[in-house]
Amino acid sequence: MALRLTLKPNERAILGGAVLTNGKHRAELFVETEVPVLRGSDILSPSAVKTPCERIVLAVQLMYIDPAHREVHHQTYLALVEDVLDASPSSRRLLDPLDESVRTGQFYQALKQGRQLLAYEKELLSDVR
Repeated sequence: MALRLTLKPNERAILGGAVLTNGKHRAELFVETEVPVLRGSDILSPSAVKTPCERIVLAVQLMYIDPAHREVHHQTYLALVEDVLDASPSSRRLLDPLDESVRTGQFYQALKQGRQLLAYEKELLSDVR
């Protein structure tokens, strides 16, 4: 079954490693093979990443869209997870399910779980300020 991907005007997406930018009108695409797909709103830009958990989610995103360099991204991911757990042991309840998804190669699922991690980090950081 094909994945229907609807892009808003000027919206970006990553499809199988290629960056797509839509034109002036809404577009509907059907992806008939299994490839990594990220909508523009889900894409983390390396230059926009500032926090430790954002770095973890970026590493997962790179494992998902850049399989040729997956092992390098995985090593980065492992180091980042270790750092976050050292600084915030309470993050384990969110990192364990995310890590299970990474270990089983379910990177899109891990990215979805990463949203919860980012929300938790935002909550922790707002308590510090």
